[in-house]
Amino acid sequence: MEYRYRCIECGKTYSITPNLMLCPVCSQRKKNDEPLVGILEVQYVTQDKSFSYNDLCPVEKEFFPKIPVGDTPLWEPENLRKKINMPNLFIKDDSVNPTGSFKDRASYLVAAFAIKHNIYDITLASTGNAGSSMAGIGAAAGLNITLFLPKDAPPAKIVQALQYGARVIPVEGNYDAAYSLSLQYSKLDGSLNRNTAYNPMTIEGKKTVSFEIFKQLKKAPDYIFVPTGDGCILSGVYKGFKDLVRYGFTDKIPIIYCVQAEKSNAISNAFKTGKFQKIFSKTIADSISVDVPGSGYHALKQLKKYSGRCITVEDREILKSQKQLSETAGLFTEPAGAAAFAGFLKVKENLEKSASIVILCTGSGLKDTASAQKIIQYPGYAIKNIDELKEFEEKN
Repeated sequence: MEYRYRCIECGKTYSITPNLMLCPVCSQRKKNDEPLVGILEVQYVTQDKSFSYNDLCPVEKEFFPKIPVGDTPLWEPENLRKKINMPNLFIKDDSVNPTGSFKDRASYLVAAFAIKHNIYDITLASTGNAGSSMAGIGAAAGLNITLFLPKDAPPAKIVQALQYGARVIPVEGNYDAAYSLSLQYSKLDGSLNRNTAYNPMTIEGKKTVSFEIFKQLKKAPDYIFVPTGDGCILSGVYKGFKDLVRYGFTDKIPIIYCVQAEKSNAISNAFKTGKFQKIFSKTIADSISVDVPGSGYHALKQLKKYSGRCITVEDREILKSQKQLSETAGLFTEPAGAAAFAGFLKVKENLEKSASIVILCTGSGLKDTASAQKIIQYPGYAIKNIDELKEFEEKN
């Protein structure tokens, strides 16, 4: 099996090296405040007809850190299915990854790539999950992690990164500001930059969720709902199914719903207008909050090519869906994961009842309990004895 990079814009191929992140030619066309241009995808070349799709990985197994990433469960939520009358609804629960996040898939491959090339310093920007993920995976791999993130990122995610031993640098401003500073820093100190979409290994790592869904269902589903901010997870899901089709494992790419928060909707807007415009993102779903989506052009191109769809949801819908998913399925997902479910609820009447549908839940709700508390009634009264129970119930 041979590996190489291929530019999604011009089609030119390159050898895979640690210092190559974007197509040297196409990336020069990028203007300020627009998504990355010249994103590179990993392309496989083989004459072997007997390989498994799990062999479609650009780093050999011996370089991966010994930490159990992936193979996450595909829930069959019986109670929820009955309540909404959708018998083939599934939930892909990536909150059980080691750091409680889907982002471990990308961090895992980036860590292995770094080790293969004798690199032990990694830099990145994050709204929280990618940072705590790279910190945790990096700890298992013996890597040094420098993380730039907005100072108002959820405290639990900052604590996670610090607990794993990362060097955490809070930034005045949003994710886009942290992203810019991390690129400047990695160029100054020579560390490997893990930034989403910028580093080709992030999309390649995220595609593994498609392989797992295909294996668990024994087929490609009809629909997948993907919470989307910068578009990298969406691009990764597409990349997985594209590989499965390209190498003959299936002939079907699911209809993928790009679900965005209403006030962080750059890709959805571009899907309608054909043009990216900078927005000023503000949403409770911090994991999908971004002004300029790094993988925006790549995501949009695939949505158009494979009949994907876009939908936006309000923050109140996200919180309501988070609570409903918890109460009916027993799954407490973070706001980004709940956004995917909210998007599904918004269009479910337009879907066939018999369709196989996968909701991608990308992280644990315990990473951001402050958001969850906006919709629940937190007990404000403690009892001293059983006789006070009636008064407790009246006050709560």
